[in-house]
Amino acid sequence: MKILILKPSSLGDVVQALPVLRMLKRHWPASEVYWWIDADLSPLLEADRDLSGTILFHRRRWASPRYWPEVVRSVRHIRRLNFDWVIDLQALARSGIVAWLARGRVCVGLDDSREGATALYDVRVPRPSPATHAVDWYLAVLPVLGVPVNWDIEWLPASPAAALQRKWPAEGHPWLALQPGARWPTKRWPAEHYATLAQRLAAALPSARLVLLGGRADAQLGRQVSQGAPGRCLDLTGQTTLPEMVEWLRRSELLICNDSGPMHVAAALGKPVVAIFGPTDPRCTGPYRQTERVLQSKSLPCVPCLRRRCRFAKPLECLRAISPDQVLMAVRQRLAEGPEPCLCPT
Repeated sequence: MKILILKPSSLGDVVQALPVLRMLKRHWPASEVYWWIDADLSPLLEADRDLSGTILFHRRRWASPRYWPEVVRSVRHIRRLNFDWVIDLQALARSGIVAWLARGRVCVGLDDSREGATALYDVRVPRPSPATHAVDWYLAVLPVLGVPVNWDIEWLPASPAAALQRKWPAEGHPWLALQPGARWPTKRWPAEHYATLAQRLAAALPSARLVLLGGRADAQLGRQVSQGAPGRCLDLTGQTTLPEMVEWLRRSELLICNDSGPMHVAAALGKPVVAIFGPTDPRCTGPYRQTERVLQSKSLPCVPCLRRRCRFAKPLECLRAISPDQVLMAVRQRLAEGPEPCLCPT
């Protein structure tokens, strides 16, 4: 059995789709599973024990006619692998076309009408309800293929290549992780709020240390936030690989974040998450099985607006209305509750 999963991006989406891979391999241990993934995210899956290989998608190059011969070679490579099942969990025009060109025996995809990809599938899997979480929608593909949904899996196994202790010795203190960035500006809780929170966390939890995570684009945010508690913050924005970021979250007691990819990583690791939401809907894209604990100002008439640009009279009021004291209270409560229970069959 040869299977191709198409889920090229983004980080959070790829992480949320990983249980599909785990459960396929649990049911078909001898199967060969490949993943079509954005080249920038490929380090996340390079050493994955359940994958026979990755097929890289170079987003910027595929948009240029100069690189179309490379696209043709990639599609030919996919066809030579002779897949039995092709599973499109992205459900956009580009992934739908690749799924169709793969010529698998069965092509399955999410019934999402955004870009018409569903016309290219043999089997379409509808979203059970508008509020169904993305993870559960991805998993709805499995029963269609005769694969049981069984949570006796390890969602994100440890990466042996990510040896944090040699690079950042950090024993002796509990660590709290902060992720101040997000792809959309409308998803970012103000940096000054994060800086105030860092100051208050340092005062309220004298033994704790704070690690700031994020990509290179978040470096300025990291510097601003770390000024709130300069002696207690380790600013690693733009300094970690994807596997190292995962292992830092595994090491941490809790993550404080916006709606972002690392939020989904922490949820996959079973870490308590204090997530601050603005324009997006946590029922669908919040930290899995922690959505009821998301902090969101629901008193505004526009929440959730799902917009990348705020059009409210008071810009970003949905995020600014959430105070550092509210977040501090949520952090203390989550730490008192302890780790999240393991995901089990439901």
